[in-house]
Amino acid sequence: MTAGSRLSHDCEANILPRVRVGVSVWRRPGASSSFRRDIRFDVRGLLAVIEYAIYWDYDIQHLYELEHIWVFVGEDGEVWDAEASFHGKTLKALLKNRSNLTEGTHVRLFSQPGKHAFSPLAEVFELLPDWRTACMEEAGRDGLTVPDMFKGAFFTDELTNRLVERHLKTLAFEPAMEFKEYRLRPELFVPWATLAEEIPLRIARELKRLRERKEAEKKPWKEPEKEPWKEQEEA
Repeated sequence: MTAGSRLSHDCEANILPRVRVGVSVWRRPGASSSFRRDIRFDVRGLLAVIEYAIYWDYDIQHLYELEHIWVFVGEDGEVWDAEASFHGKTLKALLKNRSNLTEGTHVRLFSQPGKHAFSPLAEVFELLPDWRTACMEEAGRDGLTVPDMFKGAFFTDELTNRLVERHLKTLAFEPAMEFKEYRLRPELFVPWATLAEEIPLRIARELKRLRERKEAEKKPWKEPEKEPWKEQEEA
């Protein structure tokens, strides 16, 4: 199956999906392992549902970011429908006239500036009261988020949240609401189980990097010692 999506991001955004995409293919009803929803086969002739769990290390307000796209494929091999995650809920991702279906296989979606929620219409983002402030003065305010499925795998506290906020403040930007397409590289796609194992390791590695950078900034500047040959030249 080649069904998937084409993602467009705000041209000013500096957090792009370069990490991983966890893929699950459903051929019978079941519960998603990475999102609070049931995968249903209510329509006769539906062959499969492809779930893409797209992971970023960050959105502009917190460390840990996972968004989803579901593509419904019929027995005829055609894309029948699509849905996408939108702040913990789902939106229809395929427009009624199918005008955002490219090449007959890929659903074209816009990613909310900084926050990454998906919509087939970019104008939807401007209906959110904080769509601009989230990327600017409210950058980093949520620190490290720990979803239920990863409780016990990693933890957060006030110091961790402040460390994350401090970093994300440096990435704050003003959304342009001008979008450019960003294509996910094939090597980023892995089974969801593989991504689920990797996420806690990535969180730990990123927190270690932030702590080390903070500690390095505390160290006073020390004049480097002169090499003997430089002292001879100066003499």
